[in-house]
Amino acid sequence: MSIKLKTPAEIEKMRIAGKLAAEVLEMIEPYVKPGITTGELDKICYDHIVNVQKAIPANIGYHGYQHTSCISINDVVCHGIPSFDKKLKDGDILNIDVTVIKDGYHGDTSRMYIAGKPTIVGEKLCQVAQESLYEAIRIIKPGIRLKEIGKTIQKHVDKFGFSSVREYCGHGIGEVYHDEPQVLHYDADDGGVILKPGMTFTIEPMINTGDWRTRTMKDGWTVKTKDHGLSAQYEHTILVTDNGVEVLTLRSNENFPRIIEH
Repeated sequence: MSIKLKTPAEIEKMRIAGKLAAEVLEMIEPYVKPGITTGELDKICYDHIVNVQKAIPANIGYHGYQHTSCISINDVVCHGIPSFDKKLKDGDILNIDVTVIKDGYHGDTSRMYIAGKPTIVGEKLCQVAQESLYEAIRIIKPGIRLKEIGKTIQKHVDKFGFSSVREYCGHGIGEVYHDEPQVLHYDADDGGVILKPGMTFTIEPMINTGDWRTRTMKDGWTVKTKDHGLSAQYEHTILVTDNGVEVLTLRSNENFPRIIEH
């Protein structure tokens, strides 16, 4: 497995791309409410990335995908396709996932939103999914095994009786959208990968209320929970530093440190 370590110049470009991706998720928040369509939300994201940020939406054209974002509602685990026919309803939980390319480098991030008044289980699931991401980020430093990330996520999620999806994972990122290593979100073999300064990758746990298994719809993109339970996901692009971690896609409204040193 060949994992590319980023140079200081590349890291600076990734900081910029990550900041832009985070801005999109901040910008879209006031629009997420009952009655709006996922197609409208996607168009707002496109207009902001292209016209305001002067950047490139990485998803358009990727393996034939035709939209700026993936918007996954309720039992959709990931890769939900935006539609002008799909209106948000009160209590819906949804993940908006965007990737921005700036100066050749990718910033990839996602977060959950709740339309209107949340359900108790929907709100709790979103909270635990975000906590599991934060718990994983906190342990990152050079010298630890990659598998400690998934082990940490699974340990946190299991406490609440939820499950971590196994068919999809985080990934290395930089000039290449999906690169090595694969970052699993459960306790599993990692091929012996040790974290080193200069590694950049995403952590993006998908957490289900019930079983971790999924099913893919006929459109070839939309992935749903097999048991029809709810699913929630949070994602950040991170950098392994000389003595800890830097979150490249941290939003300004997050109560979490951008840099953690050990």
